[in-house]
Amino acid sequence: MDGYAGDLTPEQSWELLRTDPTAVLVDVRTDAEWRYVGVPDLASLGRRTLFAEWVSYPAGQANSRFVEQLREQGVTADHPVVFLCRSGQRSIAAARAATAAGMGPSYNVLEGFEGGLDGQGHRGSTGWRARGLPWQQS
Repeated sequence: MDGYAGDLTPEQSWELLRTDPTAVLVDVRTDAEWRYVGVPDLASLGRRTLFAEWVSYPAGQANSRFVEQLREQGVTADHPVVFLCRSGQRSIAAARAATAAGMGPSYNVLEGFEGGLDGQGHRGSTGWRARGLPWQQS
């Protein structure tokens, strides 16, 4: 991959998180998405998802403190970092930024939390949630 460690399916991401106690999951969606769509739930692993918006809502502006917020939550070069967004696009940019800052290895979750649009223009047929991985509604 160009500028980050690579892409993982939702299942591969879960397996990395399950088998490597140093791996962390960072959800880079907006606060509104976390609140109204749901979030990955790592409680069964005895861990928690980290949160850092890649862009702010509703302005859609880049989060200038993104890397700083990762560091504040303990993300370092010593931890594999798995980045998740809605469909796997913002998380690529986040993985590249973290890699450039010396964090990781940094990975992108393919399909994200909800996946891309299907033939009817709806999300939810692919991604973390559709694959049956643990999540919760806020």
